[in-house]
This record gives sequence, structure tokens and C-alpha cells, in this order.
Amino acid sequence: MGASRLTISPISIALALGGSLAGKGWGRPQDTLGLAGVVNGISAAHQRWLAAGGLGVLVGDGALPHPGTEQIVEAYYAYRPVGWGSLTLDYQHIANPGYNRDRGPANVFALRIHAGF
Repeated sequence: MGASRLTISPISIALALGGSLAGKGWGRPQDTLGLAGVVNGISAAHQRWLAAGGLGVLVGDGALPHPGTEQIVEAYYAYRPVGWGSLTLDYQHIANPGYNRDRGPANVFALRIHAGF
């Protein structure tokens, strides 16, 4: 008899919605304002795996007593003062990080610098 193997996908369900606006309306046609939202969920089998102490590539801390959907909202503003470079301010709010209602929320702030040569 062959051995059975359980493969668990990290994300079982995902819903994402987002958009961006060019800055023409406020006199900055090179700039961009963006907003996105994501809801991710995992299967019951994956919830049991994590609750039993299983670890994944990105999630798992030895327990998952209160599983929930991970919800992320992201907003960014890309400021392009010159054609070859930009600065982007980014903010993410993550509810139930790692599919765990006992964690978070987490707020992530970032600054990206881009230069093309």
C-alpha cells in the first residue's frame, strides 16, 4: 500500500479588491494614490494543523485556538518628483494576522524609494 499524504494550501479562499488614481485631478499627474483590501481564509484542515502545533512557511506559532479570516487594508501614495525616481509611503492594517483572532491587529508602515537608471 502506498503512503497517504496530506497537502495543505496556505490560503484556501481569497477575495481582493483595489484600485489606484493618477494624480492629474490634484495637479500631480505623475503621482499615484492606491487603496486595496484583501480577505484571506484557510481550510478547516489547515486550521486543525496549525492548532495542533503545525507550522507553515508564513504562519504558525504553535497554537490556533481562535481561527479567523485575515483581513488587510493597504493604502499608498507614490510621489514622483522626477521621471526616473519616486518615493512611496505605504500603510497596511492587518486584522487577525496569521488567521488568528488572538493576534493583532498589526499596523505596518513603509517607505519605498525607487530609482531607474
